[in-house]
Amino acid sequence: MNRISAALLSFLFFLLLLGGCAGYYFPNVYDGPEVAIYMPTWGNRTDKLGIDSTMYNSLSEWFLKSDKINLTKEKEGADLILAGEIISINLPGIGWSGEARTTDVKVELTLRYVLKDLRNGKIIWEAPQEVWTEDYNTLARQASSEDEAVEHILDDVSEKIYLGTISRIRRLSRQN
Repeated sequence: MNRISAALLSFLFFLLLLGGCAGYYFPNVYDGPEVAIYMPTWGNRTDKLGIDSTMYNSLSEWFLKSDKINLTKEKEGADLILAGEIISINLPGIGWSGEARTTDVKVELTLRYVLKDLRNGKIIWEAPQEVWTEDYNTLARQASSEDEAVEHILDDVSEKIYLGTISRIRRLSRQN
C-alpha cells in the first residue's frame, strides 16, 4: 500500500508541477503571429568606424531570440521598419592608473530610432534623441579598451530596443 500511495503522490505532484508551468510566460521572447521587420543598416554620424554595423549585429542577436520575428534587409513584404542612427559618441572622461593603463571610461552615446508600421504608415515607437551615459571601470568589468566598453553599451541599448519592440508588437497583435 505504501508503494501505491507514493506513486499516486508522485503522480499528483507531477500534475501540479505540469499545471503550474502551463501558463508560464517568457517576456523576452515574442511568440505571437509572425512579424517581418525591415531593419536597414543604422546610420552613423560619428567618427567611430564600424559602430553602425556593431549596433546592427547586436540588435540582430537580440531578435534571434524570437522565432516569430524575422529581420529582413528587404522592405518589400515587411510589416514594420526599425530604423536608427547613432548621432554621436563621446568619451568625455578617462582615468589612468599609475602604470599608464586605462581604468575608467565614461561613454556617452546619443542615438535615435523609430519603429513604424509599414502597412498604415503609423509610428509605433520613436526615440528622437536618446542619450546613454555610463561610467565604465575597465578593471572591474575587465574591458580592455574603450571599444569594448562601447560594445557593452550597444548591447544594453539593443536589449532595450528589442524588449520595447516586442512589447509594442504584442500590443499591436492584441488590437488586431
